[in-house]
Amino acid sequence: MRMKVLFIGGTGLISQAVSRYAVEQGIELVLFNRGERADFAPQGCRVIQGDIRNVDAAKTAITGEHFDAVVDWIAFTPEHAAADVELFRGKTDQYVYISSASAYQKPLSHYLVTESTPLANPYWQYSRDKIASEELLLNAYRTEGFPVTIVRPSFTYGDTMIPAALNSWQHPWSIVDRMRRGKPVIVHGDGSSLWTLTHNTDFAKGFVPLLGHAQAIGHAFHITSDEVLTWDQIYLEIGRAAGVEPNLVHISSEFIVACSPEYEGGLLGDKAVSAVFDNSKIKRFVPNYCATVTFAEGIRRTLRWFEAHPERQTVDENWNLEMDRIIAAHQSGMPRAAK
Repeated sequence: MRMKVLFIGGTGLISQAVSRYAVEQGIELVLFNRGERADFAPQGCRVIQGDIRNVDAAKTAITGEHFDAVVDWIAFTPEHAAADVELFRGKTDQYVYISSASAYQKPLSHYLVTESTPLANPYWQYSRDKIASEELLLNAYRTEGFPVTIVRPSFTYGDTMIPAALNSWQHPWSIVDRMRRGKPVIVHGDGSSLWTLTHNTDFAKGFVPLLGHAQAIGHAFHITSDEVLTWDQIYLEIGRAAGVEPNLVHISSEFIVACSPEYEGGLLGDKAVSAVFDNSKIKRFVPNYCATVTFAEGIRRTLRWFEAHPERQTVDENWNLEMDRIIAAHQSGMPRAAK
């Protein structure tokens, strides 16, 4: 009997690859979303168009439905999580909450991150909201048996994302354009801290087998690659894929945040700290899981996709100006620091 799974969202950066893989594995997939990214929905799935945050309308839309698993890809706050408990209580055998590896302790007390690493992030409200959501859902599991599984992705990328620590979220081609024009590119810190990047197709291979996995209920997992790179290596690999040698400028994360406070969460609350993950747990539950896409291969795929979609090669000039401003501020202080 085919497993019937509901994805809330399902067409985002990570979930589009998971949606495709789920359909390939024979899952009866239903997407509940606003239909704004229909071009990323895989063939063979059913789409319920609507806004999951309109709880009354959502209840009506899923009347008479029961799902083997429900995954909410777009729940960010405890309020979202609480609404999902009300909405899916008794309507699913498993509810999967997409949290974030940024919820893990900052700064780390040990370099290797496991699922038992404490959750604490004083720098980023996004991460604190994920932690609070996890706590609410686990309390529902403990008190009423709500069948929650928690998954914590780290920096996961795919065709539509060029995964640099400092890049324009809306216009990711901006960093490639900057590299190709020979403009200096900021690398936070000295470029030697360690990071883990995971291709969305690899993430999908670890995630889909958790669906319908009764023993996964009540547990939390991260799913990442085992490849660990320095940030210098990451930026140099982006440059190789773009066919250039990037002009890297190292600036401390604290200085960047002092110039642009909006980077506090993404840097001090995440990427400024080395992130090396122990994937033993996901491999115990999904014995065949193995991430096979190296970053060198993955970023070449990404740039090929952008090259085939020139309409997506947009550049964020405000971001460019911000990078120039931070670099100029840093360079202006160097002569004084050298005295």
